[in-house]
Amino acid sequence: MEELVQKIIEVEWAQFQLVQNEGGRADCQDDWNTFHLMRESQFMNWPLEILESYAKDLMAAMDNQWNLIFEKYGRMMKSTAPERYQELEHLFPKRSEERIARMEQTIAIQTKWLEEFAPKYPNLMKAARYIHTSEDGPYETSSETYLRGELATYSDSTEELYSAYIQKLLEEGRNFVEMTYDYMVKAYGYSSIADADEKMGKYN
Repeated sequence: MEELVQKIIEVEWAQFQLVQNEGGRADCQDDWNTFHLMRESQFMNWPLEILESYAKDLMAAMDNQWNLIFEKYGRMMKSTAPERYQELEHLFPKRSEERIARMEQTIAIQTKWLEEFAPKYPNLMKAARYIHTSEDGPYETSSETYLRGELATYSDSTEELYSAYIQKLLEEGRNFVEMTYDYMVKAYGYSSIADADEKMGKYN
């Protein structure tokens, strides 16, 4: 599983390097370590079947000379840069109304998890994205908008698997946001999310 995660991240990074930003190359495109840990923290909490399905998405995109990272950031522009999005929209695969409704349900669950997480760990959240699409701007992309862009790039099969997984976590009383942060802070050397939040508070 870990080997597959690393392969996925490497392919995403390669595609990320090819994305052309409006204002030139973004600083994050030169920050492999942060990119790697952010993506690893997410993927290491995915079941194997979702990882395998998403890996197929990436391979299919490469075979078709299509860049899923470009598509993700382009789709985010629907909120952050509407005029530019209108110029790009025709390039992106169309999604069915049924799929969009399911994605929005998944997004709502994860947004609620973030809303629950944020007041518990305010120091960690100072370095995070805004939560809601309503907070987007030309230079600010919220977690909600980012997730909406990412889910839309998945194949139908990957999106269905992912949405079913999020629903399962909800039913089990588990929070994917906390799972992701738990992996991340431990990779940085903290013992727990609470430990990371407390220690970060001393530097803010």
